[in-house]
Amino acid sequence: MQTATTLEVLRKRVAELRQSGASIALVPTMGALHEGHLSLMREAKNSCDHVVASIFVNPTQFSPNEDLDSYPRQLVKDSEMLEAEGVALLWAPDTQQMYPDGFVSSISVRGVSEGFCGADRPGHFDGVATVVCKLFNQVQPDMAFFGEKDFQQLAVIRTMARDLDLTRPHVDSIIGVPTVREEDGLAMSSRNRYLSAKQREEAAMLSMQMREAIARIEDGQNVGRTLTALEDALLGAGFDRVDYADLADSITLEKLGELGDRPARLLVAARIGSTRLIDNMPVGQAA
Repeated sequence: MQTATTLEVLRKRVAELRQSGASIALVPTMGALHEGHLSLMREAKNSCDHVVASIFVNPTQFSPNEDLDSYPRQLVKDSEMLEAEGVALLWAPDTQQMYPDGFVSSISVRGVSEGFCGADRPGHFDGVATVVCKLFNQVQPDMAFFGEKDFQQLAVIRTMARDLDLTRPHVDSIIGVPTVREEDGLAMSSRNRYLSAKQREEAAMLSMQMREAIARIEDGQNVGRTLTALEDALLGAGFDRVDYADLADSITLEKLGELGDRPARLLVAARIGSTRLIDNMPVGQAA
């Protein structure tokens, strides 16, 4: 696996990979890789000739009250994991490479970015959209792969690609990969490492209670009452706060009061101690 840390080298290496018409997949990450990230690499490798992975802890998507410096960084270990998965090229720029002196541009994707995590983290999705658009322009991939665990992020990126007429990748080539879970159902996340043993046990109730709520909704029970019961169940299971628990349209993220024919998702964010966990699951046969 080759590694590029400057844009000049990245473009040279990508051009080399493209020789003879080879296709390229991009998997953007912020590092601290786990099995969920590696599943993205495998899906990408199954779809394209070469995989380019990026590792960049993007400062513009951190809110003022979030500690950028505490985000886990393990570039050597991550590089070894990527090489073992057959990744062809690692793009690992520093902040100066991504945001050189004088950088003032930003992309804002209204609508899909404004509720859910966007309401709790103002400016977060502007930072996400801007850095992902830069990554797309830098690598010019044929396809890009993102985990469905960050479902609102996926919706923001797809909307941005559609609205800006991106062709590499085209919006239809931005692939969402199903969430990878621990044996007890907890969605894999770098945040899970911050849970104590007791909190980790309680955290498993998130996916369990979500599945029970989905079964009720699909059975025709009232959506509002079901979501209220879900919040109460999580608080009773040890969670300290539920930021949101909503049924939403899978494309627009418009909140739904009932399950119709449109693809739908149950999206939840809940806090246990100082750790904020997010999860989502499809609802209904149309999902």
